[in-house]
Amino acid sequence: MLEATLSVILAGGHGSRLQPLTLERAKPAVPFGGKYRIIDFTLANCLHSGLRRILVLTQYKSHSLQKHLRDGWSLFNPELGEYITVVPPQMRTGESWYAGTADAVYQNLYMLKRSGAERVLILSGDHIYRMDYAAMLEFHAQQGADLTIACMPVTPDQAQRFGIMSVDGEGHITRFVEKPQQTQGASDPGEELLASMGIYVFSIDLLLQVLEEDHERSESAHDFGNDIIPQLIERVEVYAYRFGGTAGRVSPDRYWRDVGTIDSYYEANMELLRPVPSLDLYQPDWPIRTYTGQHPPARTVPGVSGSEGIFINSMVAGGVVIVGGSVQHSILFPHVHIGEEAVIHDAILFNGVEVGEGAQLDRCIIDKDVIIPPGERIGFSREQDAARFMISEKGVVVVPKGYRFD
Repeated sequence: MLEATLSVILAGGHGSRLQPLTLERAKPAVPFGGKYRIIDFTLANCLHSGLRRILVLTQYKSHSLQKHLRDGWSLFNPELGEYITVVPPQMRTGESWYAGTADAVYQNLYMLKRSGAERVLILSGDHIYRMDYAAMLEFHAQQGADLTIACMPVTPDQAQRFGIMSVDGEGHITRFVEKPQQTQGASDPGEELLASMGIYVFSIDLLLQVLEEDHERSESAHDFGNDIIPQLIERVEVYAYRFGGTAGRVSPDRYWRDVGTIDSYYEANMELLRPVPSLDLYQPDWPIRTYTGQHPPARTVPGVSGSEGIFINSMVAGGVVIVGGSVQHSILFPHVHIGEEAVIHDAILFNGVEVGEGAQLDRCIIDKDVIIPPGERIGFSREQDAARFMISEKGVVVVPKGYRFD
């Protein structure tokens, strides 16, 4: 069953709500959790689920993503029919870039047709979660489904961000409303609100047919949630697969995050610092693979004044050096350097950030290769910060990649 499945990861999104972190990189390539990229979680799920044929459809500012896949994910053997293949828009079906999630797959129909696959697993490359896709594929086969959609319960205030479905007692999806403006009418009264996770298993014959049909509809937005799924409910066997059950090898932590805004991204990182984090990165039989450079061990060094370099309740990657500074409740990516008597609190520092002596950072994200001058203060004056940097709705200050201070 797994050998006859082709996985397609949609990884071309702009991630406009994550700017400035996505000014120079696609959303799936945004760093996360001290050493990972967002796409690593979807790819690790494929790896542990036994899926070895993967297409990654890229588009927006994909260089960083392609480099990461080359360096960290060149592990499959093409001689055994295994691969992770990056597929940028090739304009095989016209002169347009990918116009929607369904159009991205449609423009690569030739790859689906020649794959020999019996079913296609369609995934998003910009969510944080662990899931055994093999259990979902087994459910799809057992039900004799034409289309299976992974779903999870949401609250009414979350519903506007998702496709909301109604499910009967046998697991059939009977209604599907994409991002309803109000929950009334999106499901039956008193019914649990189930949201699509953007994870689909299609029989390949059905997928080829509906993508061809959708391409011919000029009024279509060429999106799975908006255009493909609602019109399939009455035509074929469409089932809901509940995320976070006991099926599969991964523990049912029910953790899933769409880190689509600066605040949701920041909060998902900070959750990793809880005494018992919602997402267990330390499960030995489900490690999250990524590219890891040849970094020396992290270390703390006493400063010239005698102050000790310390970090408290923080994640500190290889190559980090804390020279007489203090790091509290923060996440430091590789090769960060903290100067003497600098104080870092509730912050995320990307690769290569240097913090000068006596600088103070609070509740902020510092992108790659930024040099913070000695004595600089960020996160203490909204007025001063807003004059230079982007500030999120909840007050997180973001210093863009390579920013140079006057």
